[in-house]
Amino acid sequence: MPSLIFRNKTYELGEEDFLMHPDRWDEDFAEAMAPRVDIKSGLTTSHWDVIRFIRTVFSESGRCPMVHETCKALGLRTLDLSRLFPTGYLRGACKLAGITYRAQEVHPSWLPKERLAKVSTPLEDRVYRVNVRGFLADPSEWDEDFAIHKSQEMKMAGPLTENHWQIIRFLRQQYAKTGTVPTVYETCSANQVEIEQLGELFPDGYHRGAVKLAGLRAL
Repeated sequence: MPSLIFRNKTYELGEEDFLMHPDRWDEDFAEAMAPRVDIKSGLTTSHWDVIRFIRTVFSESGRCPMVHETCKALGLRTLDLSRLFPTGYLRGACKLAGITYRAQEVHPSWLPKERLAKVSTPLEDRVYRVNVRGFLADPSEWDEDFAIHKSQEMKMAGPLTENHWQIIRFLRQQYAKTGTVPTVYETCSANQVEIEQLGELFPDGYHRGAVKLAGLRAL
C-alpha cells in the first residue's frame, strides 16, 4: 500500500493518492501533498480557507461538499479555484483536505441512540446486493449503514431521526419474528403514528421508503 511520509508521520494512501483514512488527516498531510498537486510555493491563506471549509462540512455532515457549495460559501469564482488548485477541485482541494466524493462517513447524529460509537464507513468499501428497484436482495445483509446511505441516495430532506429509526426497528423486529413485512396499518398502529405522519417521515412511501430502508421488500 502506498504511503506519504512527512515530519515523521506516515499517511496511508489509496486510489489516486487519496488519503486512505480521512479521520487521520491533519495539516501536515495537506502541506506534504501540496507539491503533488502542482502547488509548488506552499499553501496560502486562500488555500487553507478552502481546505478547512471542506473539512468542516465533512465533520458536520459526513460528506464532501460539492464544488458549487464551496465556491458559494467562500465567494470564489471558477477562475479563482482553478488558480488555487490547478489539478482540479476533487484532485486538488479535496485531496489536500483528505477526502473524496467517494468517501462518506456515517455521522454519529444519524445513528440510533443505542449505538453511540462513531462509525467511519468509506462508501466505496461497502457492497450491498440490491435488485433493480434498489431493494436489498438479502435482508440478512442489512445494517444501519445501509439505511443511512440509502436515505442519502433517496435524497430525503435530512438525516434519519429517532422517529425514523423507531419505524425501521419495528419493521426489522417484526420481520425477524414472522418472516413477513407488516402492513402499513400494522406499522402505524403499533407505533401510534398516522398515515400522514408516516408520509412525512418517508416521502417515497411506505414500501419504497420505510420498507426499503429497513432492508426488506414486500412480496
